[in-house]
Amino acid sequence: MRLRTAVVAAASALTLLIAVPGSASAATGEFEYSYVGLDGQPRQERLFDPESDECVVIPEAADPNSSEPAFSPRNRTNAVARVFTEADCTGDHFDLRAFTGRGSERLKLRSVVFLP
Repeated sequence: MRLRTAVVAAASALTLLIAVPGSASAATGEFEYSYVGLDGQPRQERLFDPESDECVVIPEAADPNSSEPAFSPRNRTNAVARVFTEADCTGDHFDLRAFTGRGSERLKLRSVVFLP
């Protein structure tokens, strides 16, 4: 009788673990930005479904000694995008609203974090 009770309890616990959804860990949508390519021409890049609450360094703008900052961000994710003037989510920052947030070519960035 005890064995059957223990098996039922273990099976119930396992079912509960499987049935409870985990928290969302990514912003849904895309984040677009522009940068100056090696040929001096403006280019555009996108981040698709970026991780939430993690600093994303813009690879084309990461090194201030060899690249210009990215610019003209467009936030089409379901999270607020906090853009930073320096890599590693440091320096001055500006928040872009979910779905419709955008910045002009004067808004410079080197990293971004998507707030949950």
